Amino acid sequence: MGALCALLVVLPLHAATTPAVEADVRQVWQLLDYVGVDYGSAVANHAVVSATEYQEIQEFVATARTRLASLPASNERDTHLAQADQLVGAVAAKADAAEVARLAHGLADALLATYGIAVAPRAVPDLSRAQTLYVSQCSSCHGLTGHADGPAAAALSPPPVAFADAARARERSTFALYQVISQGVAGTAMPAFTTLSDEERWALAFRVGTLAYPPTLQRDGEQLWQATPALRERFPNLDAVTRITEAELSASLGEQPARAALAYLRAHPEAVTASRTTAASLVLARQRLKESQTAYTAGDPARATALALSAYLDGFEPVEPSLALHDRALLDRVEHAMGEYRARIARGAPVADIAAQADVLRTLIDSADTALSTSSADATTAFLGSLTILLREGLEALLIVIAMIAFLRKAERTDVLRYVHAGWMGALLAGLLTWGIATYVVSVSGAGREVTEGISSLFAAAVLLGVGIWMHQKSLAGRWQQYVREKLSAALTRRSAWFLFALAFISVYREVFETILFYIALWNENNGLALLAGLVTGVVLLGVIAVVLLRYSKRLPIAQFFSWSSLLIAVLAVVLAGKGVAALQEAGWVAVQPIDGPRLALLGIYPSLQPVLAQLAVLIVAVLGFVVNRRSGKPTTADRR
Repeated sequence: MGALCALLVVLPLHAATTPAVEADVRQVWQLLDYVGVDYGSAVANHAVVSATEYQEIQEFVATARTRLASLPASNERDTHLAQADQLVGAVAAKADAAEVARLAHGLADALLATYGIAVAPRAVPDLSRAQTLYVSQCSSCHGLTGHADGPAAAALSPPPVAFADAARARERSTFALYQVISQGVAGTAMPAFTTLSDEERWALAFRVGTLAYPPTLQRDGEQLWQATPALRERFPNLDAVTRITEAELSASLGEQPARAALAYLRAHPEAVTASRTTAASLVLARQRLKESQTAYTAGDPARATALALSAYLDGFEPVEPSLALHDRALLDRVEHAMGEYRARIARGAPVADIAAQADVLRTLIDSADTALSTSSADATTAFLGSLTILLREGLEALLIVIAMIAFLRKAERTDVLRYVHAGWMGALLAGLLTWGIATYVVSVSGAGREVTEGISSLFAAAVLLGVGIWMHQKSLAGRWQQYVREKLSAALTRRSAWFLFALAFISVYREVFETILFYIALWNENNGLALLAGLVTGVVLLGVIAVVLLRYSKRLPIAQFFSWSSLLIAVLAVVLAGKGVAALQEAGWVAVQPIDGPRLALLGIYPSLQPVLAQLAVLIVAVLGFVVNRRSGKPTTADRR
């Protein structure tokens, strides 16, 4: 029995258990997989059609039962032995092939789970590389299209396997193909491809697994994948793809959808990793929304509110950066609907109104799921998204820092510039530290992110409002001449210098914090080079803008410079006030009262009463400050002289 000897070869080891135990488990798994795939060629309609094959199948199940009994003790071993006995009985009774395959694959999968055996590649397989490998390593026997019609096939005995055989492919998982590629088959011309790396063997296994499916079926599978959230939830990782067979998936999905789904996933395994985080997050969003609705119906609005916040912060917010690349308008609609849902809870709306808004949210979440499942963003989209994010988040901070630098140069206080430079450079370093913490130490929660952004925005808005009014005052009448003559000796004490450091730090860090978390999320889009290109381009553009602004500010008369700078800083204060309150709303710190109106996040304008009131308050204070400055700044006779 040469095939039996082949199946008992020690396989490549992974460190899930001790090497010896792992080898034994893999050997038993391979025996069971062979039974599940080949039993149908030995028995049909409860009758033996190949005595040789049937004898081999009986020997395999008996050997698997014996080896199971010799494995180290575990809580599940008795269950496994009972399953093995059931399989032995089914083979002896010449049961249906589908039943034997179900028992064999079920026991095989249970063993992998019990002993923690890795059954998936560590990274997404490179199928473009796999095609080259297949042509050079496999096509001479198996043929270019997997029909076992390669130039060397006629001289082989037994003949090579036809990978394009749909019936055989129906019972074979990608993991089973990987096992055969890794160890070969003794007694045949199939060698063990030990010279290939583990990644290359996995890539070959995925490539071979596609040969039974025509390209048109792959396109059908792509449409099914994009349109079916439940299917994406069924495959949260590559492990789920490598272990399942078409026959197993058909039991729950149907024959044709199962063929189409596996045709697509084996040809595009990157689709699984791209949607993994997305699927988990949106599943949580749906679950929390359902729990919130249940809590409100049960008369517990406080718990309903807490669960609604979790639906947004823990479920939806992690996918915001990716959705912003695909469909910014949809992102805005989801955020507005989330706010409306919490607002209805807060005002004690009827249960029917809560249910209606929950239905709206579920529809929007499904739309977001579909938009994000169209595979990863292409390189152009990723580049533009990366560039836009950096420019959007960095421009506010840049304007504030440039205004302070230009102001100090005009006032001839370059000795204080080091405080401003230390502030923004310290913010960049703190941003890198945040990245390290968010990546390797803890996961920054959605609430933590929003609270950090909200408080820092409001702090910066308050400071900028004061600075803007003060600079406007110095731009009037003869105030600036006196101010420059004094060279800020009274205004810029050491305490004031540290204040400028704090303003530069807060203004830059809030943007760096937001940007870093966006990039962490977008890195899963599998377009790292495009993201880096967008980042570098954005840094260059911000640098150019900074140089232009600094040079232009030198040419402005100091009164005009102070006037324009004060207006710019006041506008930024209004913008940051709206953003800060909106962020605290999303964190649940501030109530939400939706209103009709546009959503212009870049300007801090949101269709909610609280951010609008905050912006109006800052605008009113700024206008009053400017009016008071003008009235008190009318030139006196001495000034005219």
